[in-house]
Amino acid sequence: MDINSIARPDIVALEPYESARGSAAADGVLLNANEAPFTLIDDPDWRRLALNRYPSPQPAELKQRLAGLYNVDQENVLITRGSDEGIDLLTRVFCQPGRDAIVECPPCFGMYRIAASIQGARVISVPRLVRQGFECDFVALAQAIGEQPGVRLVFLTSPNNPTGDLIPRAELGRLLEVCKDRALLVIDEAYIEFCSARSACEVVAQWPQLVVLRTLSKAWAAAGLRCGSVIANPVVISLLQRVMAPYPLSTVAVDAALQVTAGAVASNRQRLLETVTEGKTSLLRFLAECDWVTEIWKGEANFVLLRVRDASGLVNRCAEAGIRIRDFSSQPLLDNCVRLTIGSTKEMNQLKRALRSYGDSS
Repeated sequence: MDINSIARPDIVALEPYESARGSAAADGVLLNANEAPFTLIDDPDWRRLALNRYPSPQPAELKQRLAGLYNVDQENVLITRGSDEGIDLLTRVFCQPGRDAIVECPPCFGMYRIAASIQGARVISVPRLVRQGFECDFVALAQAIGEQPGVRLVFLTSPNNPTGDLIPRAELGRLLEVCKDRALLVIDEAYIEFCSARSACEVVAQWPQLVVLRTLSKAWAAAGLRCGSVIANPVVISLLQRVMAPYPLSTVAVDAALQVTAGAVASNRQRLLETVTEGKTSLLRFLAECDWVTEIWKGEANFVLLRVRDASGLVNRCAEAGIRIRDFSSQPLLDNCVRLTIGSTKEMNQLKRALRSYGDSS
């Protein structure tokens, strides 16, 4: 598959900007980037970061670490400011304003539509099947990809946000065949670590039309870092680098990302995953006894989606108790639906008290 043939021609022809740190080694006497000669902070922990110097555009140690985590070659990894930047870059590179389109399957993560709208691309929606647990309508999706003009990106999330369902591997293969020579299939795996499903990263090398988005924000407990990755064919990576900012991650964020993914914190991460699993199991048992809950979608991620009699009333009651939950009533097919994220044991006990109080008064 010729990736360049589906990218914007002007991006393919674009001569990328070469930053000082990207075009020369960061050793010796550094007089090529108009940097300050020393940092203003005396604290040794900060001085070692050399904040007066620009960071590497794609830090080698972090890139190697992430490639190892996702079991791919380093040439398949692009480090980004969270998954959001990956979505934005893909849309800018592959969608010509007023001409091309993305496909999404609502209800889903809202940034796919936002990024397309900002770019001036059309949004083709293939609604999920409510009666089948919000699974994708794969027949209609394949038809849209094959028949709708100008489709360049197909966005799917696995597990999906907010419904928590997964993309079966057999369906992934069929969709990749449909996308061949037409579009990129983008699988957003922000929540994949919370379940036992295999990552689509396993087959990136086999399918040039496959892109996988990963992040440290969720199961790595590092949302404040804004560190994500695009896992894709090297041609896709090269095209995205032509339009991204020269230094996407700060030196501080890079250092913190290396600490978060170090082997030394493995036990902490395992404890986090166990806490989420136990908290979710307990919450589901609690919700099963609530007569004001009409439907529950437990999903495969660190949240639960439920339909209630009065979503607005529930959200307000929780807010009065100092607890913030997400109202999805404005989303397609999700009238009176709320999403509950799994927090710490203490937080989940507070949530249950608020829900119990709501149930007693409803």
